[in-house]
Amino acid sequence: MAQLEAVLATGRRKEAVARVRLTEGSGTVTVNKRPIEEYFRTETLRIIALQPFVATKLQGKYNVKVNVFGGGPSGQAGAVRLGISRALV
Repeated sequence: MAQLEAVLATGRRKEAVARVRLTEGSGTVTVNKRPIEEYFRTETLRIIALQPFVATKLQGKYNVKVNVFGGGPSGQAGAVRLGISRALV
C-alpha cells in the first residue's frame, strides 16, 4: 500500500469551519494546536468529532490536525466530524 502523504479537507456546520489535515500515524488529534481533550472539554463533543473513525473502525491509525473557527463548541465539533469524514473518503 502506498504511503499516505497528507489529505486535506474542509468541514462546515452552522457558522463553524474546520480545515482538517489527515496523515498516517498513531492517532494523535490536535485542534487549534491543542490536544482534543483540552479543546473539546466534554466527552460528548469529542465523541461527535471522532465519530468517522469509530464508524470506519480506523481508530488510532491516522494523525489529525484541525484548524477550526467560528460558531460554538457544538458546531465546531460537527464541522470537525464532517472534515474528517471527507478526508477519509
